[in-house]
Amino acid sequence: MTAAPSSMSTDEVSARERVPYWTDWINRLFHGLRSDLYGDTDFEGHIASARAGDVILTRLESNRHRVMRSSAQVRGSEMGYLKIVAPFHGCAGVEQKGREAWVSPGEWSIYDTTDTYAVSNPVPVEHLIVMVPKSHLAERGLAIDELMARRLGAQGGIARVALETMRSAWRELPGMSDEAAHHLGDVITQCVHLSLLDLSGRATAVTQREALRERIKQHVLRHLGDPSLSVDRIALALGASRRQLYNAFSDEPDGIAGFVLARRIDACRAAFADPQLAGRSITEIALAFGFSNAAHFSRVFRAHTGLTPSDFRHQSRHERQPA
Repeated sequence: MTAAPSSMSTDEVSARERVPYWTDWINRLFHGLRSDLYGDTDFEGHIASARAGDVILTRLESNRHRVMRSSAQVRGSEMGYLKIVAPFHGCAGVEQKGREAWVSPGEWSIYDTTDTYAVSNPVPVEHLIVMVPKSHLAERGLAIDELMARRLGAQGGIARVALETMRSAWRELPGMSDEAAHHLGDVITQCVHLSLLDLSGRATAVTQREALRERIKQHVLRHLGDPSLSVDRIALALGASRRQLYNAFSDEPDGIAGFVLARRIDACRAAFADPQLAGRSITEIALAFGFSNAAHFSRVFRAHTGLTPSDFRHQSRHERQPA
């Protein structure tokens, strides 16, 4: 699975085959789940999934249904995830650790796939489902068990930022290179981490600074093509001061400007290697990702990659040719 979505729809099979088709797909996609349709015999469902590095994002639309993970399915699973359900439409009820959390649009809940759980969708739904490797969060010292099956996002704050980040990621992933998608997965993981820290009552000035840094990175990734992207413009867009932005990036060796430049170079490299963009000139691609001067672009590209843009493109084409 790459950054480009892969999909499934019950429209692909006959009406009588839809229920087994759906339940089998759900079981395989989410590494072991049992589905229940509340006794319904008519069913429609659509799923599209994509990766942002190690993070898996899925948009699910379906009739009412319920999914359950048993102890046997937990034991048979190869990898553990923390799984987020964030409704676009409808609602979801997450049961785990003796708790039940109901969430609706503008909210989300999280649960642990290495333990038993159930998620109820008693009405037709459209959800964003995000899976973050459990190890990426558990290793940060969080007491995971106490944070599962809780309701987040309703009060705004970092949990709302995390929700907007996940939604934006889903929208933008189809146009991203694998490298940019990997960075975006890191942003999602960090935002979820900060949300859980906040939920556990351990939010500090440090975590707030980290949250702003991830918001800055998200904004930059979404506006790489804007040649006027600057610290002042970012500060205005995020409702922060220049000082807050510089403080947020104080641990980053290249600062905000260096981050912007590196992500633009990454985007151009991916475009030069993309055979579907072979007809676009080097200048066109550079302009599309925010560079306004061809000579300057050539200099910084060579400084970052060791090759001129034309040499890099030629080498990429040669590597794609079959032996």
